[in-house]
Amino acid sequence: MKVVPVRHPWRWVAVVVLAVLAAMFVHLLVTNAGFDWPFMVDNAFRPPVIDGLLRGTLAGTAIAMTIGVVVGIVVAVMRLSDNPVLSGAAWLFTWVFRAMPRVVLIVLFANLGFLWKRLEFGLPFDRQLGALFGFDNFEARLFGFDTATLLTGFVAGMLALGLSEAAYMAEIVRAGIQSVDEGQTEAAAALGMPKGRILRRIVLPQAMRVIVPPTGNETIAMLKDTSLLAYAPVIFELYYQLKAVGTASFNVFPMLVATALYYLFIASLLMVVQSFLERKFGAGQRRNQGAFWRFGGNR
Repeated sequence: MKVVPVRHPWRWVAVVVLAVLAAMFVHLLVTNAGFDWPFMVDNAFRPPVIDGLLRGTLAGTAIAMTIGVVVGIVVAVMRLSDNPVLSGAAWLFTWVFRAMPRVVLIVLFANLGFLWKRLEFGLPFDRQLGALFGFDNFEARLFGFDTATLLTGFVAGMLALGLSEAAYMAEIVRAGIQSVDEGQTEAAAALGMPKGRILRRIVLPQAMRVIVPPTGNETIAMLKDTSLLAYAPVIFELYYQLKAVGTASFNVFPMLVATALYYLFIASLLMVVQSFLERKFGAGQRRNQGAFWRFGGNR
């Protein structure tokens, strides 16, 4: 019997269309003077730009994600607690910070100095207590500082981005914890392990295969959201510095393209790291699935 392969003419039509579009795009990059590649290369690696990349974008991403992951784990554990007060407080935190846009949070945190000009740490209501016992001008304050000195634009931006990220990480961690079979925790509890050790040694290692992929996506999103630090305002930031170069030279578009290329390159590196971590934490699951199919699980 003569076997005739199935024809797919529309696939070749799609290939031709994509090839034409790709050629048009390359032609645009090469011939359009608006890109001004020599100007971009000369100005995209200035010291202020590199400083903004390292201090504002990369350091900001690392700090905000650290705050988000640590606080998110705490909030997730609180959300899963049997205590209604802890669970309710965690739900309220998640609701508030997931509902607000990050740019609004950054501007709001940057203006917290209007509420508190100075923060003092010590015995609360010290003057009222002193007056109650007959002491005038009684103070029991250990130390204090001006809000404007502590709450700089960068600190305010990191708090806003970190707490916003914590709300999302709390849901991611909660989903990862709930994906672990309850029999695992019951067996560990039967062996006499305390709850804290069960969480660290049993639950979280198995939940990582669920937590890592969305956490990688959140890290890439945070990398891009550091451009919002300009609203704090933070001037040592990649987008701010590249835009400033373009504005000062009246040649904005090449610097916008340079910004896009910077973010594309860094995000690509993060995607590679994410892929490596996914393979690492998902190795055990893939081995179990392979054994399942080898021993006839498909019948």
